[in-house]
Amino acid sequence: MTEIKNDTGGAVRISDEVLMVIASTAAAEADGVLRMSAKPARKQLAKCTNITVKNKTVTIGLSIAVRFGAKIHEVSADVQKRVKSAIETMTGLSVAEVNIRVNAIVGEKAKPKA
Repeated sequence: MTEIKNDTGGAVRISDEVLMVIASTAAAEADGVLRMSAKPARKQLAKCTNITVKNKTVTIGLSIAVRFGAKIHEVSADVQKRVKSAIETMTGLSVAEVNIRVNAIVGEKAKPKA
């Protein structure tokens, strides 16, 4: 649980699970990301592989499956940009690192012959 104190004397507490959902949702929106983690069949949200918050600075690890033919370095850079932006915009925390693990390349299903 991350606590952010504000100027009014109160505090906001954000659970790691909320940060994970924000990161996973942002990553899933990147072109070329077919799904999160290694679960088959459909685009879905999954928990980040890890998340660390220290001194209002976040470090995130994500596992993704990428569409065959997509440029992995471009997809990864887009995911990193989207996740960083989403976390910083929605929480006010600073993102130090977004580490990407590409654990699958997925091709399109074979199309039936007409």
